[in-house]
Amino acid sequence: MRNIRELIKLSTDFLEKKGVSNARRVAEELLAVLLNQKRLELYFDYDAPVEEHEVAQYRKWIKRKGDKEPLAYILGEVEFLGLSLKVNSETLIPRQETEILADQVVKSLSKEPCVVWDLCTGSGCLGLAIKNKRADCTVTLSDISVEALVVARENALLNELAVEILEGDLLVPFKGKKCDVLVCNPPYITQDEYEGLEDEVRLYEPKRALVGGIDFYKRLSLELPSYLNPGAKLFFEIGAGQGGALYALFNQSHWKQKRCEKDWADHDRFFFLEYHPKTE
Repeated sequence: MRNIRELIKLSTDFLEKKGVSNARRVAEELLAVLLNQKRLELYFDYDAPVEEHEVAQYRKWIKRKGDKEPLAYILGEVEFLGLSLKVNSETLIPRQETEILADQVVKSLSKEPCVVWDLCTGSGCLGLAIKNKRADCTVTLSDISVEALVVARENALLNELAVEILEGDLLVPFKGKKCDVLVCNPPYITQDEYEGLEDEVRLYEPKRALVGGIDFYKRLSLELPSYLNPGAKLFFEIGAGQGGALYALFNQSHWKQKRCEKDWADHDRFFFLEYHPKTE
């Protein structure tokens, strides 16, 4: 019977040969989840035996990781601003940058209840995080992917958050409605950028949720006004170097308070603006 020490050593060696970065930490994290422990707790009883059925499951996980599958897909869930969210290959894996965006949105909300839309919701991470912090707000999640919405709906139920879920392309499912806050993390990388992505992303995460360039923002700049209440706030996640293009796209006089913010790597990552139509 294998023990914790042996399994970590063997798995680390295997993952290193496969070119997996942070191989030892990955091996430890997978084993900790399997044994329902925290990673550092593995060292409290480093020579403890591991049951054969657990070893068999661990080997399956390590093989998948050796094939460069993302840890989140192997485990089937991630933590996002205090929520436990299911993820699979139909949804992007929520990033830390997106947590920053959700936090920014929550901090900007007025004290009064408001209507919030989360377009291109994927796993539902943005809209659900907002609803979790502001239960008084009416939050709607939308996506063109039926498969992604299955995951978003499961996450809403899992976290006991009452949100509306709509299927459709960008603003199509919102015909005749208006919102006070809109958040959107659309497919924004270019095809050339996609080809250069690391294997974990390019081979496993859904391409249609990644590749789009600035086309989605072009559509939004033209179509959004009729869907917004006066003073509506908009929050986008954007690609590196796209800030200038968005300033140019949203150049009409009704777009105010425009600003682009950078991520930890000093790349353009977020674009914020407000809608203020002219009054007669």
